[in-house]
Amino acid sequence: MNAANEAHQAVSKAGNSRALTIMARIGFAASGLMHLLMGYLAIRVANHQGGESDQSGAFAQMVKLPGGMILLWVTVVGLTALALWLLAQAALGIGSSSKKRWVRSVISLGKGVAYGALASTALSLALRHPSDSSESSQQASGTILSLPGGQTLLIAVGVVTAGIGGYFIYKGARKKFHEDIVLPSGQARRAVDALGMTGYIAKGIAIVTLGVLFVVAAVQVDPKDATGLDGALKALAALPFGEAILIMIGVGLIAYGIYSFARARLARL
Repeated sequence: MNAANEAHQAVSKAGNSRALTIMARIGFAASGLMHLLMGYLAIRVANHQGGESDQSGAFAQMVKLPGGMILLWVTVVGLTALALWLLAQAALGIGSSSKKRWVRSVISLGKGVAYGALASTALSLALRHPSDSSESSQQASGTILSLPGGQTLLIAVGVVTAGIGGYFIYKGARKKFHEDIVLPSGQARRAVDALGMTGYIAKGIAIVTLGVLFVVAAVQVDPKDATGLDGALKALAALPFGEAILIMIGVGLIAYGIYSFARARLARL
């Protein structure tokens, strides 16, 4: 057996580890709690009650819950396990002759990196080194704009981000999330469909708005316009009927959170 096959078998064994899949389900549940808190914070922002409505704000709210620090550490472990599981799934697709398998690998890779970043944000707060996502976005945008062709690159980042948001909207509207879970029957299926559709569409709108802000920052050559997810939601609130839109997005994020709890049990792992 050559080294490539041995490596593939090692990754396959890791990806199918019972302990890792259990922790991955905990990761989905942790993501659910994070989105519940993000939805709550988005509604607070819409009602002019302040606070940050992004992931770092959600983790800060998590600490305030009974046993919050323990819950935050469980979230770190769960999100890390989920990221590792997704990266293992991405690695298992490498070398396949199936075009669809390659697409799934790229999607799994992107999701794994995203959940890893969430785990890093939660870990920073758990270690008492909280990060400000808006400030981080501004710094990243400033760095990109300082590069040769930086304006074009930041526009590309914005377009890709908006495209990801559009995919979330499409996935919710067309119920493509059915591919991720073992569907229940009867009333439970209708509830999962309603939560999944509402949640994915709401999250997609928020991500599209974030992508638009990156493009605006590039066109105006002002990193301050790229303020992260919290800034994107607050920008929505400033639009005509924006507060009502933001409340609907908040409700949608709460729906996505509840869907994530269901996914923790129903996910195809």
